[in-house]
Formats: sequence, structure tokens, C-alpha cells
Amino acid sequence: MKRSLQHALILAFATAFSATPVLAQSKADAKSESKSAFATVNGKTIPQSRADALMAAQLAQGQADSPQLRQAVREELVRREVLSQEAAKTGFDKKTEIQAQMDLARQGILVGAYLSDYVRAHPITDAQIQKEYDGIKAQLGDKEFKTRHILVETEAEAKTLIEKLKKGEKFEDLAKGSKDPGSKDKGGELGWANRAAYVKPFAEAMASLEKGKMTETPVKSDFGWHVIQVDDTRELKPPSMDELKPKIAQGLQQQMVQRHIEDLRGKYTVK
Repeated sequence: MKRSLQHALILAFATAFSATPVLAQSKADAKSESKSAFATVNGKTIPQSRADALMAAQLAQGQADSPQLRQAVREELVRREVLSQEAAKTGFDKKTEIQAQMDLARQGILVGAYLSDYVRAHPITDAQIQKEYDGIKAQLGDKEFKTRHILVETEAEAKTLIEKLKKGEKFEDLAKGSKDPGSKDKGGELGWANRAAYVKPFAEAMASLEKGKMTETPVKSDFGWHVIQVDDTRELKPPSMDELKPKIAQGLQQQMVQRHIEDLRGKYTVK
């Protein structure tokens, strides 16, 4: 994931400021720091490590290493140091809310680094991706359905509608009384979709119908009671494994990280 310049700067500063403070510095340490100084502002050192971190972030975003980029990095770090020193003069670094924001920024960087390392150490395998892909294909099925429905409040209403349809009344006319605002003015039409687009009871009833047929009994879902008719079907050609592989891998990574967080959360005492 690409980082913004601001994020890279936060990372650099948090890294620099999170070091354990010492009460005194040896001459050797001071000499070493002087050698590694990238620049100084009012006698305060901007360490080379901070510049290296910012350069690395820019290169990771696709920027080409050039004298212009290095000059831009230098100018940005100098500006930040000037502003940081000025903010400290006015006491912003002592304000509780500012300290809290700095703590959150540092904490966020540590969390991000930890989770990135966890993902690297636990790569998603091709076998996991294949299994997930097969599951998606099974959920989609091998057909798409052009469907219409009428949604009502009660089972009795749905049964009455079915009787009227059996006697020859038009589906489109009866659909005007549907509870579904998105389809009632279109004769109940829902368009083309696969099984995965619908809640389970609806999808199962739809998939059991032949072209031109409707449900003989009302279908209950969390939305109410449905009368469903399939106007047409066609073969479904799902995306290939190669097309879906990056998204599947990303989704599996997210699930893995979430499980890891939940596992850790259960091990810690929170009062």
C-alpha cells in the first residue's frame, strides 16, 4: 500500500521520538550523531535516518531517485523541523490533546508495522485461494435468472396473489401493490442476477423454478412474503481464478488478520 508524504513524515518522526531518552550523552555518541546529521535547524539535528525513511517511502510510491526528489525531501524535513520547534516554543507539545494525538499516531504506526509483519510471516497459499474460489463458484451457481416478484406483508396476502395469478390476472398489474419500491413500478422486475444476489430463501425458491414458472406457495424472507416468477435463464460464466485471485487473497488476508486480532484480544485482560 502506498503511503502519503504526510504518513511517511509521521512514521519518521514517531520513530525518532519513540526512542528511550537518556540523561546524558557521551562525546562518542555526540560525535556519531554529528556524522549522521542530515541537516541542522537552529542547532538541532535532523538525523540521516529520518531522511532515509522519508526517501524510502517516496521510492516505494514509485518516485524516481533524483537530485530533485532528494532536495524536496530535505526541504520538507527542514520545514517540519522549523514548524515543530515553533510549535514547541508556544507550548503545543505540552497540550494534553496534542500529546494524545501523538501517542495515537505512534501507536498506529506500531500496529501497522506489526500487522504487516504478521501478514508477511503468514502468506496466503494457492490452496487457500483455490478453495475460496471454488466456494464462490458454488455460491454463484451456473445460471443467471431474470426474475420478478411481489412482496407483501403476510402469507395470506401472498396466497391471494397466487390464486389471482392462476386465474389469469397479470403479474405486472398485481406488482403495483408490492412493498418493494424498487420494482413495484416495473411490474416487479428485478433484472438479471445470480443466486448470490438474493437472500437464501428467495435464491433457493428462484433456482427451483423453470423458465416462465412462478412459486406455487409463498416464500418467506426477512423482508416479508414473496411471490416469485422466473422470466428467463441463461448460463453464468464466472470470472476466472486468475481474475479473482488478487481480491480473494486480499479478502483472506483481512479475515486472517481479524481472527488474529480477536485471538489476541481474548488473551488480554481488559477492565
